[in-house]
Amino acid sequence: MSYTPPNLATSLILALGLALFSVSTALSSEPLRSEPLFKIERSKNANIIQYDAQIGPDGKLDAKKPVVAYWVRLAEEGQVRKLSWIQRTFAFGFHAEYDPDTDTAPMEMAVDIERTITVVRDGDVYRAKTFIDGAPAYLDRIYIMAHKHGLLITVEYVDIYGKDASTGDERFEHFVP
Repeated sequence: MSYTPPNLATSLILALGLALFSVSTALSSEPLRSEPLFKIERSKNANIIQYDAQIGPDGKLDAKKPVVAYWVRLAEEGQVRKLSWIQRTFAFGFHAEYDPDTDTAPMEMAVDIERTITVVRDGDVYRAKTFIDGAPAYLDRIYIMAHKHGLLITVEYVDIYGKDASTGDERFEHFVP
């Protein structure tokens, strides 16, 4: 069987297809940018868990992973580290499902903070919205006072800080889980 080189039209179609594939791959691989949402501080040490919104090139929440969480080791020179499987599963993890109709992402936290958090657009930024002391507010931080007894950790209380979604006034709530 002998080889017949492709004609000019076939070569142009193949070249165009390859170029379109390259452009679509380049566009889809544009890096996501992050915007800080809130943090969790603990009584144990200065290390925090930071939660960020992931924004795609189109300016909307990333459909696959709208929120990420990670350690900021402030007690150890500020290194950034991933959460372990145990931390994601039982303590600081979450599930966030992107809703393309509203460009929001409701979050279910692994630890029970007795409220829902929803990532919403507020002007040009994304924020974590929840209820603090009965009023809609933008969450800034959660402080967890806990004591370790061997392998068990007992949460003594939780403090939630944010800003009122309507007035911008400081909001605070203290509760015992």
